[in-house]
Amino acid sequence: MTAGPSPCFAYLRHPSMVDFPGHVGAVFFTSGCNFHCGFCHNAALMGHVRPGLSWEKLDAACRKFKENWVTGAAITGGEPTLDSGIEDLVRFFKERGLDVKVDTNGTHPEAIRRLIPLVDCLAMDVKSSLEAYPALTGWTDTGKIRESIDLIKGLGEKGVLRTTIIESFHTDAMMKEIGSLIDGAAFYQMQAFVPREDLPDPEFRRLPRTSVVRLEALKELMRPYAGKIIIRGG
Repeated sequence: MTAGPSPCFAYLRHPSMVDFPGHVGAVFFTSGCNFHCGFCHNAALMGHVRPGLSWEKLDAACRKFKENWVTGAAITGGEPTLDSGIEDLVRFFKERGLDVKVDTNGTHPEAIRRLIPLVDCLAMDVKSSLEAYPALTGWTDTGKIRESIDLIKGLGEKGVLRTTIIESFHTDAMMKEIGSLIDGAAFYQMQAFVPREDLPDPEFRRLPRTSVVRLEALKELMRPYAGKIIIRGG
């Protein structure tokens, strides 16, 4: 095994049926994120990259997961591409017979290029129109976001682009701007925003959950831009 700690900071104890479509998936988290989203559900993993679990502990976890019919590993965060060891982590799971999906915010297209030949699925969050990124996430280099979207689109069914829909923020006009970015994608997923008391920004804690009516309306609006539109949490 690779020396030193792994990039994996934590994992869910129970397999997931939704985090890696087509698989019973184990969900693994990396730490550190270069976004500052006030609606982040994994806010405890924001900030700097921290030392991860030992490779031995991960190996034991993989063995247990496979006993429970797990066929895939979903690596999320945080932002997995911040860690230089992410490719080692992908290879580690592949060597144990697991398909691998990596979630990314798209800020490191160069890392995405290196991951493409290694993984079975890459999923990228498209948070908003490019113009709104700095206010929503704190990230200003939107050229990298556009570059990463184009890379994911080029993967066909191996790539997924997705947006968490906040009703008061994601207007029809903004969604059309997102549509122009994702145009030609094989898959586009829209998921409901769910308020929680532990969200980083108190303003988002007070917002309503995204309604099924709004998600269904946006599914029709976005239909011309992607081969398949998926709604999650509606």
